[in-house]
Amino acid sequence: MTTDTKQLWINTLNEVELNISKANFTTWFKNTSVVKEEGGIVYISVPNEFVKDWIINKYHKFILKTLRNLSDSVRGLEYIISRDEKGIKNIQIVLGANAGPSNELPLKDLYINKEDNLNPRYVFDSFVVGSFNELAYAAAKAIVEKPVLYNPLFIYGGTGLGKTHLIQAVGNEVKNKGGKKVHYITSEKFTVDCVTAIQSGRANFFKEKYRKYDVLIIDDVQFFSGKERTQEELFHLFNELYNNNKQIIFSSDKHPSYIPNLEDRLKSRFSAGMTVDVSLPEYESRLAIIKTKALESGFVLPLEVVEYVASLVQGNIRELEGILNSIICQSQLKGKELGLSDVKALIKNNIKPKKSISAKEVIKIIADFYSVEEGSIYEKTRRKDIVKPRQIAMYLLREDFGISFPSIGQKMGGRDHTTVIHSCEKIKNELKNDGVLFQEIEQIRSIF
Repeated sequence: MTTDTKQLWINTLNEVELNISKANFTTWFKNTSVVKEEGGIVYISVPNEFVKDWIINKYHKFILKTLRNLSDSVRGLEYIISRDEKGIKNIQIVLGANAGPSNELPLKDLYINKEDNLNPRYVFDSFVVGSFNELAYAAAKAIVEKPVLYNPLFIYGGTGLGKTHLIQAVGNEVKNKGGKKVHYITSEKFTVDCVTAIQSGRANFFKEKYRKYDVLIIDDVQFFSGKERTQEELFHLFNELYNNNKQIIFSSDKHPSYIPNLEDRLKSRFSAGMTVDVSLPEYESRLAIIKTKALESGFVLPLEVVEYVASLVQGNIRELEGILNSIICQSQLKGKELGLSDVKALIKNNIKPKKSISAKEVIKIIADFYSVEEGSIYEKTRRKDIVKPRQIAMYLLREDFGISFPSIGQKMGGRDHTTVIHSCEKIKNELKNDGVLFQEIEQIRSIF
């Protein structure tokens, strides 16, 4: 391969990047390269069949036109699937014009940087912001603009809600600005590194390794629970980084105060900066997430399909992505866009059925949880021990079951819908800073 051929592809990619979204460019073109040019045919390496198919279907004509504009010698374009299995390079040539359908989904995690463990697809541009995560997003953006403004930044919430995406987006943004050493690591890998270093007599190497970073991001810190020696090393590392104005970012599935078997001194340090939560996305946010994720994969779904999936899948973002991947895969296999009836049939057996539960049962569960009489929740009393469970009942009936404000008011003793709205907003705002309330509501949800 000549230098001119390599430069030709670089110039082509520059032109492609100007004409598509950043998310699409990263997904489809970041892991491509030119293999050779022979007889006027340019051979492009792509990571898998799914990427090959989508480039052919969506971008082939534009790429070929761009290549020809840049070089009169180019006559055609072909794609090579490059797989690296157990260290053995396997190259398969597939003619661009005659490529068939594939059932292989895009391997989005191919591009993880081995030095800092950051995945470049986790960026702010592809992060969907809604009321369920807006405070966490704002805090993350703030520390990019002004490091150690919140130190540490601690983001907590249930699984599959985008915490990893958000904390890595901070790392990628800081890294792209240049000049700072960023490192992302899971608590499990950190623990393994710590134990291995101690057992091999290289504890000092371990200390120096992690103290050199300007931004240290540790994911899922709830798994430090009960690991006393690792907690000891983390405590000293935290102090060293903090005292030297290095940014520290943590994520967890629960508020630091409620991580069991975690030393109080670590809980105190975890809570010393900004502690923010992400909750389950509401309907409007689920709509935006589905549309965004589909576009990132090169798909535009019919509005009725998007609305159906958003209303049916009320869990976390990961569940939404799983259903979306199933739709994309089936659409690719059948070679056609799936309609609403197709999607209903597809996901019928792929979603955990919801429990059938009435509003009265929800209220009874909440009353039992707070040890109050069920009937008192319907009464007009303003006793604090009754007001709180009543407001939580209104919040959960709205957020988890999608019941309208007027209907909730009617079910809760004939209250005006504005009272219900006020109660829901009050609980939503309190959840942003009240770790105890968050844990209580999560426990109630687990009973449903």
